[in-house]
Amino acid sequence: MSKRALLEVIALGPQDAVAAEAGGADRLELVTDMAADGLTPPRATFAAVRAAVRLPLRVMLRAADGFAAGAVAALCEEAAALRAAGAEEFVLGFLTPDGRPDLAAVAALAEVIDGCRWTFHRAIDRAADRDALRKELAAVDGAAGLDTYLTAGSAQGVDEGLPTLLAEQARTAAGEPGYGPRMLVGGGLRLGHLPRLRAAGLDAFHIGGAARPGGWSAPVEVAAVREWREALDAPVAQRI
Repeated sequence: MSKRALLEVIALGPQDAVAAEAGGADRLELVTDMAADGLTPPRATFAAVRAAVRLPLRVMLRAADGFAAGAVAALCEEAAALRAAGAEEFVLGFLTPDGRPDLAAVAALAEVIDGCRWTFHRAIDRAADRDALRKELAAVDGAAGLDTYLTAGSAQGVDEGLPTLLAEQARTAAGEPGYGPRMLVGGGLRLGHLPRLRAAGLDAFHIGGAARPGGWSAPVEVAAVREWREALDAPVAQRI
């Protein structure tokens, strides 16, 4: 029997979280301000969501649109406050202007969250060299908590990034250094992508707009999440 695939849903507040849980989500990514592609949520929102659902929550650590870290000290303070409020999993990821991983910013936050599990988000899709980024991050002090890369394989989304996703999954399966963290596929992901991704062994998926047919101004819908849950629970085609 194949392992149950992980379904992560973006939540902006308790209403989204409750609907995602009812639809069969396994985990939430908690953010605010999707006009800026997701920023650190207020602590009050975290507390309300944590009280509303039992699902694991990955909390975004990001102060502004784009992939520059900005004021790292202030972000570290917010991370420490969220940690003190009970946050146990996080999402982060920063690049330098030349597209390399901002190792100093990542190391500073990794120290603050102190061994918590975290996702390096879609900054990887904007990196100058994806392979080098993975290997540099693997050597960062505190990177033991890095267990996931959220990626579409391309800044343009899964349609363009599918070959990269399949190639990187093969390197993960081969145990190549830097390819230990799980790949969480998201960014223009559609139900039609799932058969090929699942057949290749990818088993973690991230949806945002797909969970809210009414758009980002509307809440997550139980039925939309359930459609993805059922698709992921369907038998996986034999790999060729």
